[in-house]
Amino acid sequence: MKPKPISKTQCLVALKKTKSIKAASRYLGCSYQHLRKYTMLYIDEDTGKTLHEVYKNQAGKGIPKYLKNRKNGKEPNLMDIIEGRVPPTSFHTDKLKLRLFEEGYLHETCYNCGFSERRVSDYKVPLLIHFKDENKNNWKLDNLEMMCYNCYFLYIKDVFEAKQIQMIETPTTQLNGVKEVDWELDDYQQKRLEELGLMKKEKPKHGEDPYDFVSWQNK
Repeated sequence: MKPKPISKTQCLVALKKTKSIKAASRYLGCSYQHLRKYTMLYIDEDTGKTLHEVYKNQAGKGIPKYLKNRKNGKEPNLMDIIEGRVPPTSFHTDKLKLRLFEEGYLHETCYNCGFSERRVSDYKVPLLIHFKDENKNNWKLDNLEMMCYNCYFLYIKDVFEAKQIQMIETPTTQLNGVKEVDWELDDYQQKRLEELGLMKKEKPKHGEDPYDFVSWQNK
């Protein structure tokens, strides 16, 4: 399908609501290259320059830059995100959610039914963030609530898409080119499964377990 043309008015609205041409292209739902063609075509009446020259913002002025390395990088005050001073689009949702849990802004439990049970293998709780106003950029606390998969499915919408459900329910032999996953447990996961009786504990060889003060007896 051929991309739709973008009017000068559409360009100006998107450029004035964002801080760069790339951000404006995301705002309009098109590619950067497609929008760039029109920003280089239209002229700004005040300066006589093209819209591309006026709004290109190569220096990234006004755009927050946060590095991935938490130790050496720049990380914002969480309140800046919660109160809308810093846009959440610069961060991964899972990292924001973890910080909200760690700093006590959100509780790791379903706000609807109270479910908070953790999976044995990785200690995770099946929870999703529900944005009450359906605006995923609005991270104000009164707009956020945690919901378990069941409550989200019952009261909001489907948790999985049809293709994902098909992948889960279809026998492995019918999935062409998809190999069965070979799971590998780390020491902590194996220990938890052994404690719950879900995995048989192997007897360590002599001298391998310095913390086991009760000797094994051969039967």
